Amino acid sequence: MKRLWVKVDPWDHKLITTALESGADAVWVPEGRAAEVKALGLITVIAPDGDLAPGRDVREITLTGGDQEDEVVRLTQQTPVVVRTSDWTVIPLENLVARTGNLFVETADPEEARTYLGILERGVDGLVVTSREPGVIKAIARLVKEASPPVELAVATVKKLRPLAMGDRVCVDTCSNLAPGEGMLVGNSSAGLFLVHAETLENPYVAPRPFRVNAGPVHAYIRVTDGKTRYLGELAAGDEVLVVDHRGRTRAAVVGRVKVESRPLMLVTAEVGGKEMATILQNAETIRLTRPGGEAVSIVALKPGDEVLAAVEEAGRHFGHKIQETILEK
Repeated sequence: MKRLWVKVDPWDHKLITTALESGADAVWVPEGRAAEVKALGLITVIAPDGDLAPGRDVREITLTGGDQEDEVVRLTQQTPVVVRTSDWTVIPLENLVARTGNLFVETADPEEARTYLGILERGVDGLVVTSREPGVIKAIARLVKEASPPVELAVATVKKLRPLAMGDRVCVDTCSNLAPGEGMLVGNSSAGLFLVHAETLENPYVAPRPFRVNAGPVHAYIRVTDGKTRYLGELAAGDEVLVVDHRGRTRAAVVGRVKVESRPLMLVTAEVGGKEMATILQNAETIRLTRPGGEAVSIVALKPGDEVLAAVEEAGRHFGHKIQETILEK
């Protein structure tokens, strides 16, 4: 996920508060101010006496020529690097984005920030906001939080549905409200994850719970941030999960609560490009997958031949990380 640092040098109490309220990942302050920041909120402090020390834990480079590109790439293997220059035509930022990660850029302008976040459809890894205007800090913060990389979704054709016995299923309740067309990616195998729709719809029996995805049993994989997966049974309050809409747009959501309850289950199998994928969900009318147009469809209304959205990948997973290895999951 993209990171947001706010530089408050010289010190300004109001700007620190703005950074905290905007969800900044860190604030950069002069020496001697770290304790004052910590008194206002729990956040990473970049300062000589802070959590990260400039020059040691964070490097800064002013680019003046193409010969520095290799040095930036080398340093990003060790620490975050903040690059700056008065003229980005000296060394195209695209070159650095293509070659490395851990790359930050200073900015004080929302439109400039939008450009940096979208370079090569990947963008820099983080922004250091230098503006002294609270409104600008908030505007750039919104851009950063919305700049999660998209997920490529495929159309899967439902093949079979089969009722199962009881099992421990997981409801993921987040600290955010999800919109129609949004949900989470869940499946029996990380190679094929179904877009399970959030509980945003009206129902004669239960009220909508737009913060909730009734995701599946404890063994199932769920896509979280940074391209990783977790087991549903591992999630706990404070973790982050990936919210995905039917266009593949993503954002992070904080888990507020996980509810594990014994419920009757249903096996859903589908096919994408000749490959079979499966997931298990609670057998109830309020549990829904997502059609290609974004409409939610109850699993009790699904039938063979119906199309739903899924994310597929070739690589296996090891402790949640994507790897190139032969792994067969059935």
